[in-house]
Amino acid sequence: MSIKIERIASSMEKEISEILRLEIKDEQIKFVTVTACHVTNDLSFAKVYVTVLDENKIDTTIKALNNAKGFIRKELANRLDIRHMPELEFIYDDSIAYGKKIEDKIKEIHEKDNK
Repeated sequence: MSIKIERIASSMEKEISEILRLEIKDEQIKFVTVTACHVTNDLSFAKVYVTVLDENKIDTTIKALNNAKGFIRKELANRLDIRHMPELEFIYDDSIAYGKKIEDKIKEIHEKDNK
């Protein structure tokens, strides 16, 4: 990935976080954290990875984010100086949950070793 694409992805991640925090009024989208943004080389698509504080509301939150992506994309176009704004797709980032699961397994192994 080129430095320009990485810079755009980083800027998009920061700005989407700000838009979600300040502009979105939907209660289903509260407590969403943007963890990463991956943009294709031709700037046609961007996958935005998010985590949700309440894991019981993952599906409804992702659905609400994908419904609001037109507004978010328009706000991004106003904030970022790029010729073509990528289509957005919001995806739940399960890497934090996976990392927690691995950490729990390691603790379990250490507890068995210490007995």
